Amino acid sequence: MAAMLDIRTSNGKLITIPWGLFINNQFVPSLKGSTVDVQNPWNDEKLGTISAATLEDVNAAVKAASAAFSSKWKGIPASARGTLLSKLATLIERDAEVLATIEAIDAGVLYGDSKNLNVPQAIDTLRYFAKLAGEPGGQLLDITGGYAHVLRQPYGVCAAIVPWNAPLMITMWKLAPALAVGNTIVIKTPELTPLYGQKLAQLIKEAGFPPGVVNIICGLGRVAGQALAEHMEVRKISFTGSGPTGRSILRAAANTNLKKVTLELGGKGASLVFADADLENALFWTSLGSTAHNGQVCALGSRIYVQSSIYDKFIQAFKTRASGQATSHGDPLNESTNKGPLVSSGQHKKILQYIDKGRDEGASVLFGGKALGNGNFVENTVFTNTREDMTIVREEIFGPVAVIAKFDSEEEVIHKANDSEYGLSAAVFTSDSSRAHRVSQALEVGTVTVNCWGMLNANTPFGGVKQSGFGRDLGKEALEEWTTVKTVKHFLLGSAKL
Repeated sequence: MAAMLDIRTSNGKLITIPWGLFINNQFVPSLKGSTVDVQNPWNDEKLGTISAATLEDVNAAVKAASAAFSSKWKGIPASARGTLLSKLATLIERDAEVLATIEAIDAGVLYGDSKNLNVPQAIDTLRYFAKLAGEPGGQLLDITGGYAHVLRQPYGVCAAIVPWNAPLMITMWKLAPALAVGNTIVIKTPELTPLYGQKLAQLIKEAGFPPGVVNIICGLGRVAGQALAEHMEVRKISFTGSGPTGRSILRAAANTNLKKVTLELGGKGASLVFADADLENALFWTSLGSTAHNGQVCALGSRIYVQSSIYDKFIQAFKTRASGQATSHGDPLNESTNKGPLVSSGQHKKILQYIDKGRDEGASVLFGGKALGNGNFVENTVFTNTREDMTIVREEIFGPVAVIAKFDSEEEVIHKANDSEYGLSAAVFTSDSSRAHRVSQALEVGTVTVNCWGMLNANTPFGGVKQSGFGRDLGKEALEEWTTVKTVKHFLLGSAKL
């Protein structure tokens, strides 16, 4: 029986999860005894210690995934893969409260946000790809002297490296399409927020996935993540996280076996508010889109551009709305809390440094700008009087910090929105459908939302352009990222002579 970790939460619940690495359907300690301590970001108390993978553990996980692909998973009917994904979705739905509790104590996500948004989105993703299991099925083409069959086939052993901000949801973005098309996978959970992975591994086993099909290992990025990126038997790797780490993974792939790489590397989203927009709607979405999960969201709308004729009115209304969103900070498990902690003291320090940089470069603080009480809390912060060359306008802060600037013309705001090294997402607020279409076409991003923000859906692709990365999660397009193309040409005897 696996050694278990007991965690007593602030609301009296007992969470019991294995502390070992999940390899070949077994929970095992690191071969070298490596561990990582996990802290509650709300109070910095130690939640427990779990195993951390080293190179030897990564090798063992890849070996298990390779054996499973060859002997168990490769030949299983697509419908059976779909059935297992559906069963996993049902188990996550059953244990939604436990998973939401883990995400609250581990990542600082508000319990209600996790239970009502993150966990359901993970479930929807599993059920969507369960229905698509076996797709894409290829195509039949006429060629001179015969016909060609173009097939999409799994890579084999794949890897996924998951970020700390919404780990369960983003894990499903990778696991579901990878398994649906017949790959096996090694998932590296983030060292800051790994506990969800321990619970997920239990559910993987309970669902009945064959040993080795899914392996879940916590580990340091520079150790376990690097080992997966360099591993000669890993044929595809999917990463969500920072730009420097994404570049490191690309270099590792180039220097080893040229494995397929997909990257989602964050953003600096622009929200464009035109004078004809529904003001209340724009205020709701821009305030939410710049503060959700303390700004620890890659698609954050942290650059808000407002047309000059409504700028002053918008500024005052935004200040009232957004500054009042965080009236109660504290334990994310409490129903009364509407502002949870940042993920770590390191993240807390980094965000305050960005705020200081904004002041030093001459921007004006509309509201916020300070640490909030004791612990890893920072006030929702908005700057005005910014320039496009300022650090707080250019760099992804990954915290509750936004800038609001004015614009006069459509051409001007498109230029400002596109003047970024990032290209993940943007939002357009206007009552003119022609303008909405025109501006959406012109924006250099992977996703545009019109008169709303965020709105993730399992059937719509998500990913970026420019330095936000390449490749797509979600939607049918994700299936293409987890398959390789094979062309089989059939020559009809007697139909032609060379």
